[in-house]
Amino acid sequence: MDSKIEKLNEKLALAQLGGGQKRIDKQHEKKKLTARERVDYLLDEGSFEEIGALVTHRTTDFGMKDQIIYGDGVVTGYGTIDGRLVYIYAQDFTVFGGALSETHAEKICKIMDMAVKVGAPIIGLNDSGGARIQEGVRSLGGYADIFYRNVQASGVVPQISAIMGPCAGGAVYSPAMTDFTIMVENTSYMFVTGPNVVKTVTNEEVSSEELGGAQTHASKSGVAHKTSLNDVACLEDIKTLLSYLPQNNTQTPQSLNYDLQDEIRDELSTIVPDNPNKPYDMHEVISGIIDKDSFYEIHKDYAESIIVGFARLGGRSIGIVANQPMSFAGVLGVKSSRKAARFTRFCDCFNIPLLVLVDVPGFLPGTDQEWNGIIVHGAKLLYALSEATVPRVTVITRKAYGGAYDVMNSKHIGADMNFAWPGAEIAVMGAKGASEIIFKREIAEADNPAETLEKKEQEYANLFANPYAAAKRGFIDEVILPKNTRRKLLKAFAMLEHKKIDRPKRKHGNIPL
Repeated sequence: MDSKIEKLNEKLALAQLGGGQKRIDKQHEKKKLTARERVDYLLDEGSFEEIGALVTHRTTDFGMKDQIIYGDGVVTGYGTIDGRLVYIYAQDFTVFGGALSETHAEKICKIMDMAVKVGAPIIGLNDSGGARIQEGVRSLGGYADIFYRNVQASGVVPQISAIMGPCAGGAVYSPAMTDFTIMVENTSYMFVTGPNVVKTVTNEEVSSEELGGAQTHASKSGVAHKTSLNDVACLEDIKTLLSYLPQNNTQTPQSLNYDLQDEIRDELSTIVPDNPNKPYDMHEVISGIIDKDSFYEIHKDYAESIIVGFARLGGRSIGIVANQPMSFAGVLGVKSSRKAARFTRFCDCFNIPLLVLVDVPGFLPGTDQEWNGIIVHGAKLLYALSEATVPRVTVITRKAYGGAYDVMNSKHIGADMNFAWPGAEIAVMGAKGASEIIFKREIAEADNPAETLEKKEQEYANLFANPYAAAKRGFIDEVILPKNTRRKLLKAFAMLEHKKIDRPKRKHGNIPL
């Protein structure tokens, strides 16, 4: 029996070494952790239980029968983060460059299936050169098996992808279908076709970093929801993000103990300028409402005219969607609409209440926006909020103009509670633009057109550029003092805690993609 135990220990020791010490050293030279080091750092100490440590590939072609490595390039299993069960896979770049084989894919699929059965988050640590070319279509089939499971798990358990090295070709589509993608700066990249192919086909000279680096995807494409300075920071980001999420779609996020005291926030009274055309930072409003230092922003560098992220209110997790007057006056555009819609749908999937802070002058005009489909992209946000059944509360801090008023969680599309600050302007458009249209002839025929325009502008503003016309019709539930906002929201979300909506039976809706 001793010899058999010794044999087992030898095999497990080989599995622990992955591609060998030389390749581990190379990984460290690149300032990257190994797959096992990443798993050990992310999970609670001693909690990791590995599945499939002794799996090997089945390929005999191209000399592969002489290159058998236990684990086959991916570490898979389960463990806990802050005591919560998670399933995890970490691709091992020291083994065939982390390339995905048939058995490599089977290991990933196994833990994904288990995660859905049990109802626990799936975390993927990606560091792979792509499909293992020695296996041909079998490796491509392995990718498709993973993609299928990403879709089946979507909206059932949270899925988080960390890109901690290369992720190219077919490999990119699994992270793209997960809920959140975090990329490590300077050591990770994602693209469907690499720089060499781009040069051959389009004659463009571009580096891997420019084509698909972390900053590129965080600011230009929106593929990356967050970037991290290094491997350790990335793993910490996963822990933080997970703390706002529930285990699955049947549960709610864990509440933290919070001692409610005097919830008046006087600083909120001085944030919005008297001049309606002067910008201010919506982050200050968010900070004045939420529990201290609890905001975790998503897509920070992408479509900056809208802010999305998680926060805590009285210890409870909420999702925030907010216009940002500091960027393009907070208008809704192609990218910002899509960004807010995707975040909204995630929160609705996982029972996270939504707070929408509104200061929006409308949709961004121009040929670029129209030709790139602002109509259909704006409709995505409208659809996402209309579809959401979680508690939904809106606060209009200043402007709510035109169709953007409707889209930004208005009462008309099912918001539960709608508040407005006293300085809020709820109208089809600004007073100046409206007056130029309504009183066009009168202004043109006046002895002093400028003076007449100013007079009519004030007349229109008195009638419509305030929250009271909407409040009279019940479109605004209450006009509140800014300093009372946090207290009102705490009460509103507590009141809505057990909200339930039964939708008509259907296979699924047809969101305007």
